[in-house]
Amino acid sequence: MSQKYPKAYQRFMEQFGDVWEAYDKLGAAIHSHGPLDDKTRELAQLGIAIGSGSEGAVHSHTRKALAAGASGDEVRQVVLLAIPTIGFPGAMAAMTWVEDVLG
Repeated sequence: MSQKYPKAYQRFMEQFGDVWEAYDKLGAAIHSHGPLDDKTRELAQLGIAIGSGSEGAVHSHTRKALAAGASGDEVRQVVLLAIPTIGFPGAMAAMTWVEDVLG
């Protein structure tokens, strides 16, 4: 495992390896299809995670966006862009999750 996954994911991978492999293969196919570069894809994924209200996914995609070359300011702008769609309270929750990673 080259990427470190949360313990819940690791348990799932051990218990349901064939399901995880299928899910991982789907993700790889989706990410390799189309013209978006890594940074743009991760910022888009971050926006989706924010919209879904998933703290774990926001943490994960913040880390992945930074690893793909996004700056802290770019990540924070994604959160700001969420305000008109998900509302101020939801965006502020997402900002705290982003700041957990940004420090």
